[in-house]
Amino acid sequence: MNNSILTDVQQKVLKLWDKEGFLDENVEVIAHVLTTEEAIGNPEGDDFPLQRGNEKLMEATFRGEKGQAFTDRFGNFSAPLRDICNRPLDNNFSRAIFIATLNAVQRSLGKAERTIHCRDEGPKLCGPQFADYLMEKYGKVRITQIGFQPAMISALSKKFEMRVVDLDPDNIGTVKNGVPVGGPEDTEEAINDAELLVVTGSTIVNDTLGNFLRADKPTVFFGTTVAAAAELMGWERFCCQSS
Repeated sequence: MNNSILTDVQQKVLKLWDKEGFLDENVEVIAHVLTTEEAIGNPEGDDFPLQRGNEKLMEATFRGEKGQAFTDRFGNFSAPLRDICNRPLDNNFSRAIFIATLNAVQRSLGKAERTIHCRDEGPKLCGPQFADYLMEKYGKVRITQIGFQPAMISALSKKFEMRVVDLDPDNIGTVKNGVPVGGPEDTEEAINDAELLVVTGSTIVNDTLGNFLRADKPTVFFGTTVAAAAELMGWERFCCQSS
């Protein structure tokens, strides 16, 4: 496993939650799978991963606050916070439960924001804003995007030379806005070719996030899944249309 980073996250929040007294309370965390319309509404286009059923958003609720995690292994779940913290993080389902819970609990503490996926026109609006943000901060760099997000590819490809890598066989080998989508075997070459990595936050759930934190080039995460972890660990994240 590439789990040392997630273990660091887990250990940090355990100390924080123990200090807050959360672990001694019998507070149930309820996680459930959102329908496509609940998760993303009705955006333009029909090629978002959430619309195709391969992945879903799991949503956890803690003291009325909600946090989400994007995952390909999903299901409903309910348990006390201490049980979730002690659950082995050895598969995508367990990691999704923990990350959704992390986002909900940290949001309740005011230590995470924008933990709820954008809806309807949100993805379309986010892409150009993200492109402007990257151009202003990093200039006209070569980008490798990890994770298929069609609205983002559409916006970034207008301003940057870019490559895209994804895990979904349905995306691999396709071309989006003139950008070919590679698979896992293309990852290392695509990373080496890039000056900036733009990485989906769901890599923290599929346990590949550590592959994209490089000393030799910057990484910007996008999406709600990594919200609390990015805040906790000091990782750069952009997610302007979420709530």
